[in-house]
Amino acid sequence: MTSPESDPSQIIPVETIRGLLPHRYPFALVDRVIEQDPGKSATAIKNVTVNEPHFQGHFPDKPLMPGVLIIEALAQVGGIVVKQLPDLPEGLFVFAGIDKVRFRRPVVPGDQLILKAELLSIKRQRFGKVKGEAFVDGKLVAGGELMFSLMDT
Repeated sequence: MTSPESDPSQIIPVETIRGLLPHRYPFALVDRVIEQDPGKSATAIKNVTVNEPHFQGHFPDKPLMPGVLIIEALAQVGGIVVKQLPDLPEGLFVFAGIDKVRFRRPVVPGDQLILKAELLSIKRQRFGKVKGEAFVDGKLVAGGELMFSLMDT
């Protein structure tokens, strides 16, 4: 993987991410890709802020980022990896399954999630599997395997 310090062209800003992913507020969960090997792996940032709508109810007195949103953020980084594969057919990649997912630590407002996704396999350019891991302050907070399927649009 290329370090962003050695090759700034590997950084993907949010404006470019919008061109790769269909997600929009409040479900766009990737703020910036900081490192990538296009079509193989990517590392991205998600800044967790108290202003996010899910913190109103999860939980008002002790805000915790829902685990499902951490996994969704990982899936979005996986989507960035998959969308950069060559000769990809048109369509929308959607979740087909998740395996071996574990949550290890809470994520709270003020944290910065470092999201890593690595392509494990792609079959018939329609089915993909990605290994995803989320870190805060260098500590693993969640991880697992995410499966995608191409849905014709």
